[in-house]
Formats: sequence, structure tokens, C-alpha cells
Amino acid sequence: MGRVSEKVILVTGGARGMGAAHARLLVAEGAKVVITDILDNEGATFAAELGPSAMYVHQDVAQPEEWCQAIAAVESKFGALHGLVNNAGIASMAPIELFPLEQWEKTLAVNLTGVFLGMQTALPAMRRAGGGSIVNISSVEGLRGSAGLHAYVASKFGVRGITKSAALEAAASGVRINSIHPGFINTRMTENIDLSSFPIPLGRPAEPQEVSQAVLFLLSDESSYFTGSEIVVDGGLTIGVPQKCQAVENIF
Repeated sequence: MGRVSEKVILVTGGARGMGAAHARLLVAEGAKVVITDILDNEGATFAAELGPSAMYVHQDVAQPEEWCQAIAAVESKFGALHGLVNNAGIASMAPIELFPLEQWEKTLAVNLTGVFLGMQTALPAMRRAGGGSIVNISSVEGLRGSAGLHAYVASKFGVRGITKSAALEAAASGVRINSIHPGFINTRMTENIDLSSFPIPLGRPAEPQEVSQAVLFLLSDESSYFTGSEIVVDGGLTIGVPQKCQAVENIF
């Protein structure tokens, strides 16, 4: 028996990257997983690779009607919804004085409004199932600032905040809501970023599967007393700047 056996879980942005890693681990641990994305070819191919425990559904997370369609597809295929991973996200960089309004609005629509709509639409389905767990993927940029990533930072701070306000409302109905804050992860989104600008105490970026372990924990019954919490998966990136320390003899 896996750690999420017989649970039905929807993963947004699941066609590749961290979302695909989450979906793969969840299926391996016994879940039925519905992958959603706008990358239809990649999503359908990946779901077929995972086998009968997975299904792909096209979804733009910024569109309310597509959330309704996705939840309906989950319940039609697997009968219930027990978990949601709000993973879909985008990022772009520019100085704040040059940051295009269109890109600002698009980033917030996907990264923040998508999470809001996901919780809003999934909660009734989870209540019908008797409870569940929602995992919102924020970022270390939801804990600190980062030059140039203004829309991304704003959206990820927003995800961190709405996780807590929604958790307060959902607790009474048996639905837990938590956020995960990954640091530098080896994905297509980060492949062109200079690692030297990230002083990671553990000395390396994370693999997507290392974030997936935290996702699995929060979706499993092992985390039954976690709600409104934030788990930081960053190799120590946000705790300080690593530097060598020389021993000094104290003279009294």
C-alpha cells in the first residue's frame, strides 16, 4: 500500500518539470492523478506513460470555466477528489520601471488567480469526498524579494497569504491547505539562470523529486495536523549567506 493509496489528486501544470515529478511520485505511491496543463501533447503523452492511474485534461488555470470542467472530469473519471496541487506557474524578469503591465497581469492571473480559483472550485468537491488536502506551490520568492521578478514575487507572496486565510475557513470541513516554498530547482524554467548568483548552503540546486517528497507528505495522512503551514525546500538558501569561518582563540 502506498502513502496516498486510493486518493484522487489533481496536479496543475503537470505536463513537465516539477508538476510531472509530483504526478509521477503520487502515482507510484498509489494515487489516481489527473494532470492538467496547456501543453496538450506533452500532457497526454505523459499521462499515457503513467498508465491507467493517470488522466490528462487541458486547462488554463486562469479561466474559471476550465476549473469547473477539470473538477467535473476528475469526479466523472475517478469518482471523487481528495487532493489538489496548485503547481502551474510562470515567471518573467524586467526592471520595475520597464515591467510590462500585460506581463504583470498575466503572471498574477496564472500564479495567484489560478490558485484562488483552484481552491474555490476544489473545496466543494473535497467536502463531498469527506475532506482532503490542498498544496499550493509558492516559492522562496514568497518569503523575500528578488530584483526583476516583481510579478513573480508579488504572486508568490500572495499564494503564501491566501493559503493561510483559506486554511482557516477550510479546517472545519476537514480540508487542510498548506504551501511549499521551493528554492533553486533543476527545471526548464531555471536552466538559463546562473547558479553562482544563488549562494546555497548545501551547494547545489534541488531535483524536482526532492520537492515532490514534500508534496507527497502534505497530501498523505501523515500530515494530518498540518494546515496553514509553509514548508521551505531550498537547501538553506533563505537562512543566510554561507561563508567559511576561521577559528579564533579567545583572549581574556
